[in-house]
Amino acid sequence: MSGARSSTATGTTATAEPAGYVGRFAPTPSGDLHLGSLYTAAASYLDARSAGGRWLLRLEDVDRPRELPGAADRILRALAAFGFEWDGPVVRQSERAPLYAAALDELRAAGALFACSCSRRERADAERYPGTCRDGPLRPGPTALRLRVDPGFVEFDDRVQGRFRQDVAAQVGDFTVQRRDGIIAYALAVVVDDAEQGVTHVVRGADLLDSTPPQILLQRRLSLATPSYAHVPLIVAADGSKLAKTRGSEPLEWRAEDPSACARILAATCRRLGLSPPPDLQGEKIFEIWRWAIAAWSLKTVPRRLFFPWDPASQSPPPPLIT
Repeated sequence: MSGARSSTATGTTATAEPAGYVGRFAPTPSGDLHLGSLYTAAASYLDARSAGGRWLLRLEDVDRPRELPGAADRILRALAAFGFEWDGPVVRQSERAPLYAAALDELRAAGALFACSCSRRERADAERYPGTCRDGPLRPGPTALRLRVDPGFVEFDDRVQGRFRQDVAAQVGDFTVQRRDGIIAYALAVVVDDAEQGVTHVVRGADLLDSTPPQILLQRRLSLATPSYAHVPLIVAADGSKLAKTRGSEPLEWRAEDPSACARILAATCRRLGLSPPPDLQGEKIFEIWRWAIAAWSLKTVPRRLFFPWDPASQSPPPPLIT
């Protein structure tokens, strides 16, 4: 059986220490599931199941204007076709506005936020936000909310990439937690969601490595626990560009009616994660591939690199993993 899996585990409050391993996969329905997102989902799933943990599924649809009609359902069907079993109901960010509002109220009460009237166009050439509106918006009209960031490094140990540090004030600046159009920013939403769901381990793509220190700052400001992070290599096209869902990468949902194709793609994904499926696993059902991969899984097999080039249009095997 694939898809939602029943669970008797109780919910964990945002400030409580979760019991055991709780992982998650949180796709954005701005497009369909593709090879890059399957790679990340498999890494997250294998890490959770090999630890005997729970694996949650969350749709990060807080930015409704960017959502592609029907993409959320197609993502769920594709994940089910590839044998993923998630624990509990699917959580949707679009249904969690009161949680984000409460977090904003807490930050506002602590004096951690300020209103900013700057537009994206005005900041297009800036590598970091320079603090333009720290003393008040420059003009009337719609404003975003930014978190005041003090100088100093944020450091954490990534389970794949190793020790990582970033001076958020110097490299990012005061960052947005609510946009001028009222939409909650990803940084705040993901921090609130992970804490409320009791997530203890986050396995995701290395394109989000630089986003982690700002998220840790938010966790500290909101007195929330920081999960363990592991950023796996991001699969990119042969020319180095991201396999973005919005740039025409081949969706995997159409494979849902072909279990043998799903099994072959899953086995290839395991190889890209550094595993070595035995020859006798060829032709096995998806369940058998998952069972073998869960038993064989170790993050130590995942190469310590940020990008993994591969041409999804090619039928040839992916290039060797260079550590």
